[in-house]
Formats: sequence, structure tokens, C-alpha cells
Amino acid sequence: MTRFGYTLMTEQSGPKDLVRYSVAAERHGFDFVASSDHYFPWLDVQGHAPYAWTLLGAVAQATERVELMTYVTCPTLRYHPAVVAQKAATLGVLSDGRFLLNVGAGENLNEHVVGQRWPAVGERQDMLEEAVEIIAALLTGDRVNYRGEFFRVDSAKLWDVPDERVQIGVAVSGPDSVTRFASLVDHLVAVEPDADAIRGWDAARDSGLAPSRKIGQIPICWDPDRKNAISRAHEQFRWFAGGWKVNADLPTTEAIDAASHFVLPQQVAARIPCGPDLDAIVEAVSAYWEAGFTDIALVQVGDAGQDGFLSTAAGPLLDRLRDAAPSD
Repeated sequence: MTRFGYTLMTEQSGPKDLVRYSVAAERHGFDFVASSDHYFPWLDVQGHAPYAWTLLGAVAQATERVELMTYVTCPTLRYHPAVVAQKAATLGVLSDGRFLLNVGAGENLNEHVVGQRWPAVGERQDMLEEAVEIIAALLTGDRVNYRGEFFRVDSAKLWDVPDERVQIGVAVSGPDSVTRFASLVDHLVAVEPDADAIRGWDAARDSGLAPSRKIGQIPICWDPDRKNAISRAHEQFRWFAGGWKVNADLPTTEAIDAASHFVLPQQVAARIPCGPDLDAIVEAVSAYWEAGFTDIALVQVGDAGQDGFLSTAAGPLLDRLRDAAPSD
């Protein structure tokens, strides 16, 4: 069965509203909520960047059923991997086992704040591999010593871990990362409906391991008025047109604003389904399950559109998505 999630977009909403949205998302039938983990918004106009881990702790107490996950945490610069492991284990306990840790190589925008240089992508992937090894070892509850090229851990142990181990997903960005991480973690995370990545992941994964979930994410901008939806999507999400390979290396919101300055509203609307047409949203989302994704998180663009989306469109949209998506 395909699972559908609601994204807690920390870049566009404050922490109290995000907790409230998560409660509504659970009530309206979403299977999981996925929180971004950023220090900055993508654009100044978005106006928010609360701390994801405090937010998810509050969501864990405000909800009962819905699964929680990061989408995604960078465990290499702003956070040491041993600290990420402790946060993940604690959240696993607080949520009664409802938490999934998704990690990735990060963006300069959020990692430069600690004053370290921004490594090239190959080095970031090397760092991520070490971080995953450390986090996975610590989540077992065992005492861990680690000496790597980038990280050291000295006799660390997590004293509070959930009954079931917190599982780990990794965001992949090409064939090399697919091959590298397929057998190191539990699940794949990606931002595009890339069927080749799914096939490559399954082929590279050790045969004795449990099947992986494939977790994707897609922005939508539901609104009763299509013009309003396009305007809001352009104002809030024109950075999306640059793609991860561009956005990952830009250091400031000003740089992202400049890089996306000439993106037109119609270009945004061509990539993000905008307006009240639920069938158009289903068609856009279908690219993910057709590529082999098992979990798809929706990003409703703009804080101003959240209450209307959740109260009016979310339930009927989920019904249509589940009718259309694979059931096994």
C-alpha cells in the first residue's frame, strides 16, 4: 500500500502552527508527517526556520498514530552524528516507536552557520557514510568507539532507546550514492521520481536485507483560485526551479533569491500543480508511485494555504490518491 504524508515545512510556518497542522494532518488521514530540518528558509519571504527536533518532540506528544520523520537531517556539519543518534533515539521513545530518521548530505545554506568550510559533494558523501555508520551503531544501544577520517566517537552510549530500533533512510542524488548506501541503511529517500534510482537501489541492496521503503516528496499548491495558487507558489517556491544540485551549494537566502529572480510564474506552475483541480494533483503525484516509490510526502506551498488545504482538500485528495495508487 502506498503511504501518503504531510510535510511540516519549517521554512514557511512557525512552530506552534506546525504542531497544529500535524494534528490536523493525522485527523484527516495522512500516514506520516515529515519535517524539514533547516536553519534558514529558502527565501526571506518564507520567514521561518524553527528547530525541527523540538518541533517533532511536541508533535510526538500531540499526535497518537501518525508516523514522524525528518526530511532530511544533515548529520555532518551543523550536527555531530553522535548527537543526531541521541536525538533520534529520544524521539523514538517519545513517539512510542513512530519515528524514522532520514539523513542527507545537506545544503550550504543551513550548514555554513557553524563557520566550517563547505566541502565538495564527493567529500560530503564520504562524511555522510561515516555519519551513518556511527548513528547506526549507537542506535543499537551498544557502547561505540569510532575513528574515521572525519569523525571520532569516544566511548559513547545511548541510555534511552526505543524498544524497536530507529530505522534510517538516506537521500540519494545519483548512481554513486545509490550504490554506496543501499546496503548501509534501511530506506531510500529522493526528491525526484527517478525509476532508475529505485532499480539501482534494489539491485545494489544485499539480498538478505528487508525490503526498503522508497520515500519521495512533491510540492503542490492547492487553492480554490488557480491564479492565487500560482502567485503564492511563485512567491514562496520559485527556488524549487533551481534543483538540488544548484540549491545545495548556495550559501544565503540572498543568493537563492538572485538565482531564482528570473523564474516566471508560469514556469513554477509547470512544475508544481496549482489550483483546485485534485485530479491534476493526483496525476503529478502518480509519477512517484509509477517510478516505484512506496511513500510520498505532499508539500502544501505557503503558510497561508495550510488551513484551507487541510480542512477542505486533504480528505478528498487522499481518497483519490489511494484509489489511484497501487494497493500492494
